[in-house]
Amino acid sequence: MATSKEKDNGSDKGRLVMNTPPVVSPEEWEAARRQLLVKEKAVTRSRDALAAERRRMPWVAVDKKYEFEGPKGKVSLLDLFEGRPQLIVYRAFFEPGVFGWPDHACRGCSFGADQIAHLAHLNARDTTLVFASRAPQADIARLKARMGWEKIPWYTITDSFDADFGVDQWHGHNVFFRDGERVFRTYFINNRGDEAMGSTWTYLDLTPLGRQETWEDSPEGYPQTPPYKWWNWHDNYDTEASPNPKWVQVTEAGVAAFREGSA
Repeated sequence: MATSKEKDNGSDKGRLVMNTPPVVSPEEWEAARRQLLVKEKAVTRSRDALAAERRRMPWVAVDKKYEFEGPKGKVSLLDLFEGRPQLIVYRAFFEPGVFGWPDHACRGCSFGADQIAHLAHLNARDTTLVFASRAPQADIARLKARMGWEKIPWYTITDSFDADFGVDQWHGHNVFFRDGERVFRTYFINNRGDEAMGSTWTYLDLTPLGRQETWEDSPEGYPQTPPYKWWNWHDNYDTEASPNPKWVQVTEAGVAAFREGSA
C-alpha cells in the first residue's frame, strides 16, 4: 500500500509495503469489533477509576503570591480563577529563544491550543482554563489574533511561577482549587500526559471536582448533577441557568432507549 504522499506524486518510488490486516465479511468484522470492545470498555473503566483516585489526592497550599500580566494589567493567581473554584494553567512556550518566535509559539504548544474545545462548557462546570507564557501581552495578543485563539485567556509570567510549578523547562498543566481566598495545588501533568488534553472531559477529569456527574465515584459532599442534562449550546449557558425541561425529556428518553437496546 502506497503512502498518501506517494499517491499525490503519482510515483511508486520508495513504495512503503504495509502488511495490512485481512479483508473479511461484515459479520467477521463485527465479531472482531465486539472482541476488542471488551478491552476498550476495560480501559474506560480504568480511566474512570484513575480519575476517582485523582479526586482523592492530597492538596498543597499555595501561600506564595504570584503576579501575572494580563490584557488589562497586573493580576494575581487568584484573579486567574475568574471567580470559579477550579483553575487549570497550561504553560505554553512563547518567548524569545523558542522555535518560531516571534511569529509563532512552540509547535507542540500550538498544536495543543488548536484542539481546545469551546471553553463555555468547561466554565459551566466551574472550571477556568488559561495559558501562561513569558512573552509580553502585545505579542500574545498578536499571536492569538493570527491563530484564531482569541477565546483562550493568556497571561504573561512575571516571576518564578514557572520554576515553582515544574514548567520552566517543559510544558505542563497545573491544576488549582480555590476556597475563598485560599489557593491549593491539586494535580500536575506533563510530557505525554498533555497529549490527551483538549476535550472538556479530559480537562474535567484532571480537576478535584471531576465532571460533577452522579455516576462518578467522588468523596461525599462533592457537587454532582445528572449526566447529559447540564449540557447546553455554548452560547446559551448564560441565558439558561438551569437545565431546559425539554432537553431533560430528550436525554431521559435517549438513555431509556439505550438501556432497552442494550438489554
